[in-house]
Amino acid sequence: MGGPLERPRRLRRTPALRRLVAETSLEARQLVLPVFVSEGASEPQPISSMPGVVQHTRSSLVKAAAEAAELGLGGVVLFGVPTHKDATGSGGIDPDGILNVAIADVVAEVGDALPVISDLCLDEFTDHGHCGVLDAEGRVDNDATLEVYAAMGVAQAEAGVTMVGPSGMMDGQVGVVRDALDAAGHSEVGILAYSAKYASAFFGPFREAVASSLVGDRRTYQQDPANGLEGVREALLDVEQGADIVMVKPALGYLDVVRRVRDAVDVPVAAYNVSGEYSMLEAAAAHGWIDREAAILETLTSIRRAGADIVLTYWAAEAARLLQTR
Repeated sequence: MGGPLERPRRLRRTPALRRLVAETSLEARQLVLPVFVSEGASEPQPISSMPGVVQHTRSSLVKAAAEAAELGLGGVVLFGVPTHKDATGSGGIDPDGILNVAIADVVAEVGDALPVISDLCLDEFTDHGHCGVLDAEGRVDNDATLEVYAAMGVAQAEAGVTMVGPSGMMDGQVGVVRDALDAAGHSEVGILAYSAKYASAFFGPFREAVASSLVGDRRTYQQDPANGLEGVREALLDVEQGADIVMVKPALGYLDVVRRVRDAVDVPVAAYNVSGEYSMLEAAAAHGWIDREAAILETLTSIRRAGADIVLTYWAAEAARLLQTR
């Protein structure tokens, strides 16, 4: 028989045919590498819950960024790990703070060859580990936090960042940061908005990566995992306030939200393949239960297939190298 029932099989017959009719592409330019830089570190420090990922020194960070540019990645996202924390997260605003000097280091190395994105949040810099400043009763003060975010965004822009990534899920954060950047003469700096960021159990290894001081949870300001439409509403609000890119975080448990957001907005959509998703696959591979490299590429392809234009992933550099051999 040679009829229509055999058409799918005919198109799967060789690797070249499968490439020809593939509905979803996975390319290095779509992948963004999150990286951690530790203040005062003399050598890269392995993160035990994220095999293969380290807290960088300033010099090793620059090397990682240069490699990312050579591989054609879509960008890097920088997270700072300071030696000193306080109640207001002042290190995030300090021009000599670890994140701001790391931005300057990387930009000096890669120039315009690689977009440099910075995490704009206080959780790494506060001694209580929350994403904002607290009021007298220990609750996150949304409006007071916005004032700090505005100053932090300007500090990162002055360090030379390409885009800032407000990730604290404060109401109105995108609009306030956009206004502050514009008023300071940094209208060219973009905003990658963490729009649909869920209070997820899959952030656990990240807490080790940034040496988080958090006790408790962030459920009062991050989104409920039970809610999908809420993620779309938040993304639409961020677009209205000036976001250049909106993001869903985590990715794998929220692929339905990625698709809903992609269908609802007219800006690029990113998804963050988070630390817990990374660590689960790495643990299974370490036990020999799955084919590691195939699972990495399948995971990233699934996020793209759901509608993400950009994927933040700790596998970005490795995946780019794997794609070169396909």
